[in-house]
Amino acid sequence: MSHKYIILAVLLSLSLLPVFAQNTQTTTAGNTAAAKTTAADDKTDSKLPRQYRSLSLGMSLDELKDALTKEALFQFRGDRDVSFLPIRDQSLVETTGMTFIKRAFFQLRDAKVFIMAFTLNTEIIDHYSMFTQFVKKYGQPSYLDPSIAVWETDDTRVAIERPLTVKYIDRAVFNELVNESGLIESGHVQLRQDFLDEF
Repeated sequence: MSHKYIILAVLLSLSLLPVFAQNTQTTTAGNTAAAKTTAADDKTDSKLPRQYRSLSLGMSLDELKDALTKEALFQFRGDRDVSFLPIRDQSLVETTGMTFIKRAFFQLRDAKVFIMAFTLNTEIIDHYSMFTQFVKKYGQPSYLDPSIAVWETDDTRVAIERPLTVKYIDRAVFNELVNESGLIESGHVQLRQDFLDEF
């Protein structure tokens, strides 16, 4: 398997880690440049979408492949666009799009989609139009800085990243991955310290 797919999956999984971390920390004076809202000010709609057209978070791999085959906006090539990753129970579907969508990525864990990412064609659709559409439908973002706008509910996170990628994330699965990565990191730190202590 190409290292490209492994790197891509890691980037998709980890690209929102800093934003997740920022939401769990107290805002410091150095972060005042970023426009954040408090929980009381957060007007994110409780019906934040978990799907785009016929594609949705939680779909099985077979359901995803079937939906992509029927969608006119994608040039899905079947199993050639599916990669099984050397990460526990994870796979990646990467396909090209047409007109408005340049590329689409779907990351699965335990055979269920937990991240959908759509890179849009900025020659046809612009960031401002997409951002204002989301504000109109779902209210002000819960996190905003020059590179990303995030809307979230208890189970879903949707982000618009510059130049123009829209991501849908299942928060439960993603939080589980974040916690696991923290455990792995703490284990590595302990092993390193044990090694040093032997000298």
